[in-house]
Amino acid sequence: MDDVDRGLLALLQADATRTYADLGREIGLSAGATHERVRKLRAAGVIRRTTVDIDPAAVDLDVLAFVTVDSVAWIGDSGPAFAAITEIQEAHVVAGAASVLLKVRTTSTGALQDVLRRIHAIAGVSSTQATIALDTFFERPTPTGGTPAHDGTGPDER
Repeated sequence: MDDVDRGLLALLQADATRTYADLGREIGLSAGATHERVRKLRAAGVIRRTTVDIDPAAVDLDVLAFVTVDSVAWIGDSGPAFAAITEIQEAHVVAGAASVLLKVRTTSTGALQDVLRRIHAIAGVSSTQATIALDTFFERPTPTGGTPAHDGTGPDER
């Protein structure tokens, strides 16, 4: 992966609906060369999927919680059990005091309590601790190491 690929990734993260011609103009490639680069990034698994970034509040997912999970035994093979709980957005096996760290979005604290009950039903789970986020400063996409070409001004200065 070179700087051109990284630049394409940064541009696509900002707006994945842009045409290959538009991306190519910004990165200095033809539309065909841009399409081929993106195809190769998909084939290599660098681009895993194309999705839409939805405002959680717009779909009534007003409660964001980070949940640590403790276990009585190795729980690293329990990914499918955590994935079956659709309110869990992310699940990470971690080193430290907890075994697993989860990012959970629900419609209410009552719904969060139901999620915690379902987590406790997973074999090996001994306890959970939920921390509810009151506000989110920002969330970033995966860094690409590239920077999209721009006119040198920030978004508020355009």
